[in-house]
Amino acid sequence: MEIKKASKKEAKLRIGLSGASGFGKTYSALLMAYGMTEDWSKICVIDTENNSASLYSNLGNYNVIDLQAPYNPEKFIEAIKLAENSGMEILVIDSISSEWQASGGCLDIHEKLGGRWQDWAKVTPRHQSFIDAILLSKLHVITCVRRKIEYSLDTDSNGRSKVTKLGTKEQTREGFEYELTVNFEIINENHLAKSSKDRTGMFSNKPEFVINSSTGVLTPIKQEYYSKFRLLFMRLIFSLKLDACPGSISLLV
Repeated sequence: MEIKKASKKEAKLRIGLSGASGFGKTYSALLMAYGMTEDWSKICVIDTENNSASLYSNLGNYNVIDLQAPYNPEKFIEAIKLAENSGMEILVIDSISSEWQASGGCLDIHEKLGGRWQDWAKVTPRHQSFIDAILLSKLHVITCVRRKIEYSLDTDSNGRSKVTKLGTKEQTREGFEYELTVNFEIINENHLAKSSKDRTGMFSNKPEFVINSSTGVLTPIKQEYYSKFRLLFMRLIFSLKLDACPGSISLLV
């Protein structure tokens, strides 16, 4: 146990990307990851979307772990550990929706146990172990989540039934967003995104934008790196100016 100064470089980012199918989650996640590390070889994608991550291999030589059904929590945890032990820096999980609702995922496991309320006592610890593997990972993690339109069947004042659109909902267990550093929602086919949660203060209350590698540069980790670089650069320039002036006092900022 020790006391140490807080530093952004010590924190590992947990970034969420959600959106409907075809809105550009995978592509956006890859560009953001590159902006954070500037080294494609340090990026790994856990792909559950029928090898969709490999469609963008022209971007750079990033790494892929292809997962196939059953999409149980333990398989995701194994893939996360593999990425950690392989010297990666950024992990993209595309998508965590498969762990929740695809074949072999938590909803499927619950159904096969009988679908009773008490059966969640066996499923929830397995799902929580998956969430813990993300939160405790020594890598920066970007998670992709599918969104689905939610509807309700209501009755109007005349007694007629009507369908009401409630909006979109992330296809994973409710509450995952609270675990994230930043959560972006891609809202349309033009790939426009907005932040629905932002602990960094860098993206909240900003106009909608298209996620690219510059978004990764804006993350706190990169900002601290560039701040240190700028400080060293200024020290170098100041030192050169002093050396160029005979009799000057050697003083660095």
